[in-house]
Amino acid sequence: MKQQLVQIALVVDDYDKAIDFYTRTLGFELLEDTVMSATKRWVVVRPPGGAGCSILLAQAANDEQTSRVGNQTGGRVFLFLHTDDFWRDYHNYRAKGVEFVREPATEPYGVVSVFKDCYGNLWDLIQPQPFTCNQVSLQ
Repeated sequence: MKQQLVQIALVVDDYDKAIDFYTRTLGFELLEDTVMSATKRWVVVRPPGGAGCSILLAQAANDEQTSRVGNQTGGRVFLFLHTDDFWRDYHNYRAKGVEFVREPATEPYGVVSVFKDCYGNLWDLIQPQPFTCNQVSLQ
């Protein structure tokens, strides 16, 4: 059996605000923006060069969904963005006004810092350490 996680829905309050943040601030690619109805669009973004999971920006359609905007995980880090150059992205995001809530740290798994998206969702920005033969494989 082969399975792959391809998309995660992120509840937002406004499609255009979300597109602007994810494409202009974080530099993500806009893969699709299709009008589905007068109130619904199919909007998909993903990190540049990414071939894995993408994010479906889903505009809240009712009060319950609106209450989840910015806090889909109860205050825990929600998404994990790997990078090939932590300091490039960290300095670029800071220059664009992204709020970091934890300063960069070197951990056994890599260099990491936590930032907020435009809604307050928490993200880890991580440059993973290269895998070594001393690390245990879970396969």
